[in-house]
Amino acid sequence: MLYATTTPADKRRAFRERLASGQLLQLPGAFTPLSAKLIERKGFDGVYVSGAVLSAELGLPDIGLTTLSEVAGRAGQIARMTDLPVLVDADTGFGEPLNVARTVQTLEDAGVAGLHIEDQVNPKRCGHLDGKAVVDRATATKRIRAAADARRDSNLLIMARTDVRAIEGLDAAVDRAKEFVDAGADAIFPEAMRDLSEFEAIRAAVDVPVLANMTEFGKSELFTTGQLRDVGVNLVIYPVSLLRLAMGAAMRALDTLKADGSLSAEVPNMQTRAELYDLLAYESYSSFDSGVFDFTLDDNLS
Repeated sequence: MLYATTTPADKRRAFRERLASGQLLQLPGAFTPLSAKLIERKGFDGVYVSGAVLSAELGLPDIGLTTLSEVAGRAGQIARMTDLPVLVDADTGFGEPLNVARTVQTLEDAGVAGLHIEDQVNPKRCGHLDGKAVVDRATATKRIRAAADARRDSNLLIMARTDVRAIEGLDAAVDRAKEFVDAGADAIFPEAMRDLSEFEAIRAAVDVPVLANMTEFGKSELFTTGQLRDVGVNLVIYPVSLLRLAMGAAMRALDTLKADGSLSAEVPNMQTRAELYDLLAYESYSSFDSGVFDFTLDDNLS
């Protein structure tokens, strides 16, 4: 009932242990706290909070318009509703190294298990669009070092994302990945890899977990978990998938409503009331309420 029973510290510790096991972990992207509960119900390993999704929810493009307080607020709402570890997109850290440090501690307080900082210029843009720009290696490394130094819980996962592949090529991405690990990164997120061999090259270059971004309509092919496991990938995110599915269903339903004047044809595609109430654990709330509300007005009318 209410919020997760696992503490943020325990989630972080468990996340580290799962990563150390060498298993491939799948983290679908949640676009609401309710969707995070569904991800847990379906047996996934963790929850991802995408900057692109958060921007889209606000009706904004993913070009660095969101603020730290908005990201932390939404990440906290999602993290408290699930016992799964939550990994959050912290963009460029919302500023220079001191801002990055504040970002890390703010998100740590929000209860997340990990976050990633990228090397794009600020304001950034979606990692699978053309026309990106990255900061120089020294600046990028300072961000990661500031993030690693700022955390208070040593189990908070600091992940370094590099977007340099699309600009300077794979070799530059490999070089940055190595430098980020030396600066304190616990994991590497190489954005917009072209094929499995590129993931394999990153895997061979660093001795920390590597993440694959399986976003639709992007630069990377949608590889299977088996393919990614075979080249040594440890984490897979599906950042915008659930939002895209939900919005696609909403578009079709609104078209039906406009055309038919009723949503009767769409009812079979809907989550039922019973399914929603089960996911929300309505019965546990009712039991709790009946346990504390043990009087009536009948004897209290005079």
